[in-house]
Amino acid sequence: MKQQIFILNGPNLNMLGKREPGIYGATTLSDIEALCRAEGENLGVEIVFRQSNHEGDLVSWIQEAGERQALVLINPAAYTHTSIALHDAIRAASVTLVEVHLSNIHARESFRHHSYVSSLAKGVICGFGVDGYVMGLRALIKLASQ
Repeated sequence: MKQQIFILNGPNLNMLGKREPGIYGATTLSDIEALCRAEGENLGVEIVFRQSNHEGDLVSWIQEAGERQALVLINPAAYTHTSIALHDAIRAASVTLVEVHLSNIHARESFRHHSYVSSLAKGVICGFGVDGYVMGLRALIKLASQ
């Protein structure tokens, strides 16, 4: 059975390509999914790609990933800065996780500088746009092989 990688995307990422293209670019979430699926094929892993505007969905998917012993690449979006529930779910599920952001959250508004996810992540990739997703997938594969 192939290693699974859950790619979880938080609120408003379904609006990529329309929402603030000066910050997030013109690439859509469907474009990112296609890129990740192609990279997953190259890496020999199964991609489970999901997005929700609802915190509870993300919590449930993190728990599901833990049950399946899947790796997790997450862009929690705004929940990065607000969700203790995501923090607790990651801790409880004991998943190997990499956090990714399209923009450099540290170069933006001060409220975006804190992440409830980062302390549990094996690494954080931000500011590289859609390439950050590919970097995150490769990092997860390397982590899993160690």
